[in-house]
Amino acid sequence: MDNTPRQLFAMIRADMREDVLRSNTPWYCVSCYYCTVRCPQEVHITDVMYTLKSMAIKAKLYDDSTAPDFSQTFIGYIENFGRSFEFGLATRHHLKHRLRQVPAMVPLGLGMLSRGRMDLTPSRIEGMDQLRAILTRAIELEAT
Repeated sequence: MDNTPRQLFAMIRADMREDVLRSNTPWYCVSCYYCTVRCPQEVHITDVMYTLKSMAIKAKLYDDSTAPDFSQTFIGYIENFGRSFEFGLATRHHLKHRLRQVPAMVPLGLGMLSRGRMDLTPSRIEGMDQLRAILTRAIELEAT
């Protein structure tokens, strides 16, 4: 991310609209809602990130092609497993777009693995049929 979410909110408060919409930060949000759940101010951060993505697209101000690819990879994991797979998501993204940064990511990855915060293999949720039905219906509603 070129800005942390906290920096992005400061930029919003400072009326730096164009800088905010050009930021790649909303595109790297994986919509896990962890930040929203933990926010002491009860800010719906994930919803703000969705809105900023939509505004950037509408204003044609976003031009980094790697972030939408990151988003598509995330969606692929959701559609196939019903949840994010952080190890696969980060690995795929860095190998494809940020190869030089891979060595710097190793300590972070090892720390997350050792603390049980990340798995080496994806796991599928129960009720994938229901999730697929929900996703199919959402796509139908979006088309209308």
